[in-house]
Amino acid sequence: MAGIIWLASYPKSGNTWLRSFLHNLLNSPDRSYDINKLTDLTAGESMVALYRAQDPRLDQHYTDERVRELRPLVHRAISQSSPDNVLVKTHNALVEEDSYPLISLDLTAGAIYVVRNPLDVAISFSHHNRTTLDQIIEFMNTKLAATVSNEMNVYECYDTWSAHVASWTATPSATLHVMRYEDMLANPQKSFAAVVKFLGIEAPRQRIEKAVRLSSFQVLKEQERRLGFRERPRGMEAFFREGKAGQWKKVLSKDQVAAIVSAHREQMARFGYVPEGM
Repeated sequence: MAGIIWLASYPKSGNTWLRSFLHNLLNSPDRSYDINKLTDLTAGESMVALYRAQDPRLDQHYTDERVRELRPLVHRAISQSSPDNVLVKTHNALVEEDSYPLISLDLTAGAIYVVRNPLDVAISFSHHNRTTLDQIIEFMNTKLAATVSNEMNVYECYDTWSAHVASWTATPSATLHVMRYEDMLANPQKSFAAVVKFLGIEAPRQRIEKAVRLSSFQVLKEQERRLGFRERPRGMEAFFREGKAGQWKKVLSKDQVAAIVSAHREQMARFGYVPEGM
């Protein structure tokens, strides 16, 4: 039975890179797929337009409660938009909020979850939100932490970084594929080939390598420079900033590293993120 395949991650963990790869793979273009058209094949479940389609009366003053009521209807509409599986981006944790599910499991066919070292997430996320590192570290440890709805997107609930990761990955499943951002960087061909296999897509090695090349960080960064990127928050200089692993070693203070490890040690240990000596 067809359903939603979630492309899930905590923010700033590689979700956009994954979506770009899939667009380049499934379309096999001669040049990199337009980053401003990444909803062509991977719907964003937080887009306000999808909620207004369910309730035309929804105006700019809609409440979080109304969003919670509409979210399952939006998910059903997305799942019914194609006779095949539908790829859907989300940053929501796999939890319920006031008895409303943030992820509709009854419509779910599977999920790909991208995890990234929270020490690096904190740096990237602070630039994204234009807040201090200490503020973002506190946010990443805030229970049921969430965004605020705006004219483009309804709110998303992240929970803490640890709770987010655990909610999606704690229970192994044949319908779940977990990938580390660091492995995507170190060996993109191997990492993305595993995604292709998980999705059951028949693609020769050359096609995968081409999609990897057309969705590389430098290609995406250059696209943003030339075309802009509609998902970049207002006031943010660049969405595609560094795309590296291990920046925390030069950027975070010892106290900041200790604060993150102390709050998230269990999940960090699962993925090999606890620094040596800690």
